[in-house]
Amino acid sequence: MMFASFLLSFLGFFNDPSYPNGEYIFRQSTDRQFPIPEQVALQTKSYPWEEGKVGRLPKITKEFFRCKGSSLNPSRTEVVNGENVTYYDCGGADKHSLPLFDGKENVYPVLVDLLNYIQSVTKKRVIITSGHRCPDHNNYLDASTAAQMTKHTIGAEVSFYVLGFEDKPESIVKIIQAYYGQDPLVKNDKKYTEFKRYEKTDTDVITPPWMNHEIFVKLYRKKEGRNHDNRHPYPYLSIQVRFDRKKNERVVYSWDKAYNNFLRY
Repeated sequence: MMFASFLLSFLGFFNDPSYPNGEYIFRQSTDRQFPIPEQVALQTKSYPWEEGKVGRLPKITKEFFRCKGSSLNPSRTEVVNGENVTYYDCGGADKHSLPLFDGKENVYPVLVDLLNYIQSVTKKRVIITSGHRCPDHNNYLDASTAAQMTKHTIGAEVSFYVLGFEDKPESIVKIIQAYYGQDPLVKNDKKYTEFKRYEKTDTDVITPPWMNHEIFVKLYRKKEGRNHDNRHPYPYLSIQVRFDRKKNERVVYSWDKAYNNFLRY
């Protein structure tokens, strides 16, 4: 009896006019309440270390030229004028900056441009073995009088080889020469597009270097130019800057540029 009473009361609740009744909602497939924007594929964002590339290779910047000195390198002793002299390496990039250009760290831009051009043509990575050398690191590598005036100390020289072209450095020299033929600023100027050979014997290499108005290129064979920076079995190339196009002046070593034109930390 009680269940019947409950059932009648429950059914009466649904018959109450105040009780909301539901109904089906029908919609056509073409009906739109809000406009749907067209789908556009987004470009995947690159990671910070992927930015700035030449093809799939990392783009060479001034950072690649930082001094390779290290306080972990052992001291080196040699006899100078009958006396033992000990040389200690610098602390490297953690202890000093690159050379300063207009108050900012840099190296001569043509070196960066040339190495990136080599990468773009060869599709191979350029390995910089020696970029900027602070005076302490330079003395540690070679304390001879001739080495004291190297342009490495003023950010105007770089030593390198190219992966896959380790035993074909002459091919890289041709690419360096071709760089000037595609540079719109100088491609019609023979001072830049025509390279001469330096025939004097006052260099530290047996292969006559190549030179134009702006740069001087040396080829070090497998047993030439070996030092703590160049501890590899390959021939390598060195590019020195001879002329600064921006300032329209020759690039020459000076003690002041080498010793006073970088920050020490």
